[in-house]
This record gives sequence, C-alpha cells and structure tokens, in this order.
Amino acid sequence: MPNPRLRHLLLATLLCSTAAMAAADGKSATNLARAAEEAAARARYEQTEREIEAMLRARREAIRRETGTRVASSRSRQQAEDDGVPTGKAARHASWSYEGETGPEHWGRLRPEWTRCGAGNRQSPIDIRDGIPVDLEPVAFDYKPVAFSVIDNGHTVQVNLGPGNRISLTGRSYELQQFHFHRPAEEKVNGRGFEMVAHLVHKDAEGRLAVIAVLIESGSAHPLMQTVWNNLPLEKNEPVTPPSLIDVSQLLPQRREYYTYMGSLTTPPCSEGVLWIVLKEPVQASTQQIGIFSRLYPMNARPVQSPAGRLIKESQ
Repeated sequence: MPNPRLRHLLLATLLCSTAAMAAADGKSATNLARAAEEAAARARYEQTEREIEAMLRARREAIRRETGTRVASSRSRQQAEDDGVPTGKAARHASWSYEGETGPEHWGRLRPEWTRCGAGNRQSPIDIRDGIPVDLEPVAFDYKPVAFSVIDNGHTVQVNLGPGNRISLTGRSYELQQFHFHRPAEEKVNGRGFEMVAHLVHKDAEGRLAVIAVLIESGSAHPLMQTVWNNLPLEKNEPVTPPSLIDVSQLLPQRREYYTYMGSLTTPPCSEGVLWIVLKEPVQASTQQIGIFSRLYPMNARPVQSPAGRLIKESQ
C-alpha cells in the first residue's frame, strides 16, 4: 500500500504543475488578445494614414487645377479686354443691367446684336406727348384664368402664363406670353411719371409683338400683385409654379382708353417693330406692395428715348 505521505506529495506536485500550466495558458491567451488588439490598431492607423494621404493628393490636384483655371481665365479675360469684349460684370447672365458699365447708355456696345439699343430710331419707352385724339378701335381682351409661374430673372419679377389669353386689334390676334414689372414706370405721360408699370407681352402667329402697359400708382392694395408677391421665388432663376390659376384681367383698369405708337423692347436686344398700347387709366397698388418690389429692384427702368417724330394716337 502506497505511503500516505508520498501520495500527498505526489498529489501536491500534480496540482502545482496543473496550476502552472493553466497560468501559462492564461498568460498566453492574454498575450494573444493583446497582440490582436495591437495589430488591429496598427491596421487602423495605416488605413487612416492612407486616407489622409489620398485626401492630400486630391487637394493638391484640385489646387493645381484651380490655379491653372485662374491663370487661363486671367489670360482669357485680358485677351477679351484687349478685343473689346465685355468682361466681369458685363459677362454675367444676360450681361446687361440698369447702371454702371453695363447700363442703358452702354447696351448698344455690349454685343453686336444689341446695336439697336444705341442706334435705333423707334426705341421705347418714350414720354408720351402731343398724341392725336382719334376714335381708336377698342382692344378686345379675351383673358381667362390660366396656370402661371413666377420667376425672378435678375432684371425683374416676371409671370409666365399658360396658353389661352388673347387680345385682338386691327384684325390681328395676339396671345399673352408673360407680364413683368418696372420701377419706376418706364413710360411718362406729358412728363408725369408713375410708381411702377406692368408690361403685358403678347405675340401673334407671325411673331410680331404687342405690349400692353398698365401704369401703377400708389393707393389701395392690388389683389393680383399680392398673388404674385405671395409666390416670389427664394432664388433667382428658380421659378415657382403654384397649383392655383391667375386671372390677368384683374390687372386691367376699369376704363380701357389708350395711347398707341410703334416702338421697341425696352431691354436688350431693343428690337423694334413693337406695337405699344399704354392704357390711360392707372391702377393702384399699396405702398407696402410697391415697397416689396423696391427691395428687389429699387430701379429697373430704361430712361425715356427720343420720340424721333413718331406718330402717337390716343383714344378720345
């Protein structure tokens, strides 16, 4: 029978050996886990370094391209200036304005196709004086509610209209395309100016234009103008198209007597051959409504042009 003391000694030795092996195994597992964490951290660091390096390369390339573009643009601008082509402000959208180097007195020199603005002899607007009173044919308005959109085109607030609105005069039918506003009114009547004007632009089947001018003075609020202001776009050249319809007949005065003469567009290209119909009776808009437009366009009116001996007729 084995010696009890020897048996106890052997058992103790076995237990110590097992504990040592377990401790070694635990230490090995801990080391492995730590090594795995260090490897993962190193991989993340290297990935971050690669991403940063890629970003820096992309930024350097962007700077290189931008610098090259600026140099090329500067050279092109200098060449354009040497050639007499408008640059800077003159090269922006539509490249004309109501003041400074791209103002009305320069329109005719900004582009070859705009020479009429400076050299035409049937230009608009005019100061309407000495009209011949005659029995003019009434304008036949056929306006009805249609879809519309409102756009701030950088020169005015314009309302583009769906089809269906027409006027008839002298045997011709003209369809209403759009209307827009100017402040102050571009037209004068015997030297008198007005707060604003609405121009209703019509076109016939042959492309000829007829413009109805509705003069606007300060007074009561105007419901149609308020409809337009309610739908003003937040950004230029981004139209707003409401779900409702608009009735442009609300813009017209009660009385429809008018002055008429042959003129031009009042903005570039200042094309002539436009039939102008300026309604004698103004409509009213509130001070607040006029002020809203003034915040956008304090002045967007072409100065009056020479009548150049044109015949002006007026309803008597």
